[in-house]
Amino acid sequence: MNNLFNPSDTDGILSRIENLMPTAQKQWGKMNVNQMLAHCNASLETAMGLHNPERLGFVGRLFGKLLKPKFFSEQPFPKNSATDKSYIITGNPDFETEKVKVISQIKAFSEGGPSKCTAHPQAFFGPLTPNEWALMQWKHFDHHLRQFGS
Repeated sequence: MNNLFNPSDTDGILSRIENLMPTAQKQWGKMNVNQMLAHCNASLETAMGLHNPERLGFVGRLFGKLLKPKFFSEQPFPKNSATDKSYIITGNPDFETEKVKVISQIKAFSEGGPSKCTAHPQAFFGPLTPNEWALMQWKHFDHHLRQFGS
């Protein structure tokens, strides 16, 4: 499966981000392209241990455990998936600032390999291996880039 530890998979995501324009229109969802980039930055910061949202309560953990196999399969993330409140971006962040930041963070994560991953549990799915973090991040970027036609 694709993941951000695979250089060719990373290059593919970076190329798609490079082609992203500030005028890109969403195909689904509520975010604009600027918010999407900031949202993806926050998600990648979680994977690298720079942002540690609190774990969900018992019901959230139970659903996370039940849905984990589907989210870590070959199947793309579903459109209009629920977003944890800590990843909802309000306002209108600067497109170029967020784009430069996300490119830099993807490179740092990819080049850093497993040592770049957090040991902190993911809020919904709980503890993840470095390979699960790399897979989830690739799928997350793919999901949002498809959302904006890239």
